[in-house]
Amino acid sequence: MAVHQDKLEKNATDLVAAVDLGSNSFRMLVAQVVKTPSGTQLRPIDTLRESVRLAAGLTDNKLLGNDAYQRGITAIRRFGERIRGFDPANVRAVATNTLRVAKNAPNFIREAEEALGFPIEVIAGVEEARLIYIGAAHEVPAVHGNRLVVDIGGGSTELIIGKAYEPKLMESLYIGCVSHSLRFFPKGNIDSHAFKEAELAARREIQVISGAYLKYGWKQVIGSSGTARALAELIAENNFNGQPDGLTNGLITRDGLRAMKKHLLKYEHINQVELQGLKDDRRSVWPGGLAIMIAVFDELGIESMEVTDAALRIGVLYDLLGRSQHEDMRFVTVEQFMQRYAVDREQAKRVGSLAAEFLAQLPKPDEESRADNIALLQWAANLHEIGLSISHNGYHKHSAYIAGNADMPGFSKNDQARLAALLIGHTGKLGKLANNASFSDWRMIFCIRLAQVLCRGRSDINLPRVKVSEHNGAYLVSLSNDWAKEHPLTEFSLQKEAAEWERIGRPYSISLK
Repeated sequence: MAVHQDKLEKNATDLVAAVDLGSNSFRMLVAQVVKTPSGTQLRPIDTLRESVRLAAGLTDNKLLGNDAYQRGITAIRRFGERIRGFDPANVRAVATNTLRVAKNAPNFIREAEEALGFPIEVIAGVEEARLIYIGAAHEVPAVHGNRLVVDIGGGSTELIIGKAYEPKLMESLYIGCVSHSLRFFPKGNIDSHAFKEAELAARREIQVISGAYLKYGWKQVIGSSGTARALAELIAENNFNGQPDGLTNGLITRDGLRAMKKHLLKYEHINQVELQGLKDDRRSVWPGGLAIMIAVFDELGIESMEVTDAALRIGVLYDLLGRSQHEDMRFVTVEQFMQRYAVDREQAKRVGSLAAEFLAQLPKPDEESRADNIALLQWAANLHEIGLSISHNGYHKHSAYIAGNADMPGFSKNDQARLAALLIGHTGKLGKLANNASFSDWRMIFCIRLAQVLCRGRSDINLPRVKVSEHNGAYLVSLSNDWAKEHPLTEFSLQKEAAEWERIGRPYSISLK
């Protein structure tokens, strides 16, 4: 076995890794990419799991407490050792609900990236739901018709209906086993009134989406990841299904959940509970997860649920493979937005091509992924006018708001923030970006602004040949003097552009020859 493992490790180009920074546990999966005549598969070769309890360490004012903060960084440092030397293109790390809401999450992410050695994406709830479905769909038995996947995490619960490998309905609710346990069973105390309140609170959240989900329907129900697996194991090991022949092993049933609840309410404190298979790291969060699962069953009329370990991490890896094979979901999302907002495709292509041409002329720092930045720049060009669907005046503000706040499958929170910044800054005043200390995409802003000015006529005819350069933050734009004389409006706009850059302390010169 060790020899086989060593052989796998030597061919590191075939290895991919997913890191999942969840609200209760941090997990990492290392898998080998196996290509078969029927398609690409993932063969897990190593897993790591650390119970960090981030959500439990979140203070009332939404700050990660020092103990939880340090537990997280320590765990990530160990993960970093395991994947040291991996190709950055083969690693994807994502963070979920607690790091979406914690006010000091940016500080944590910066320190965590240094410890891991790779970038970390904070993903939106709907993006988490999409990846969960992809992971589950690749690991569970095929079904003719729709599939419902339920994932109860530490700080949120995702419910997804899909068909085959494609999610159709996706929701992320702010109820999780950690947050629910802290809210309704503080200090581990248990009573029937608190449990009833926990169920009702979860049902109120689910009621908001239940109508649409029930109308869509499903043939198969899957519970994914830690909470579902733990509940299924407890039901089986303690015979809560009432089937001694073991036929219902690996299933969560309505009867099993009710029997488990009845057993739980015999006790006054979680530490008193006696159950076969109840692990110490699950004990404190189990009541909240049980209440949410009962609410899901009752509100959606579920009788039984199959369980799979596959979820977010597997989904992250298949999505990563899709990106490497030019099936990046972000391209699909941008295309859908272009259709929804009736984008002028010729103008978007014109601005995007010219902006990419300018970026290719500028210096490339060692730490920059030029291919990723060109993709982001062209997405910005494709979406820069979506705000026109709301209003012409200040349309760039509407474009930026949509990109920064809409559900955009495939995009991380950081992707959306960078995209929104390019959209808010592609025209108008630059002061809003200059006052943002974290903004660093100045070259890309320079390129898309210049392209937008030159393409104002919305025509490919008579576009000038332009050379651009940058040195120590100073930009130079060179074009024909004869052309400028024939296009006085464009020359005037370029002079205004130069003045705007000078206003924020960044030199910008125009050379007419």
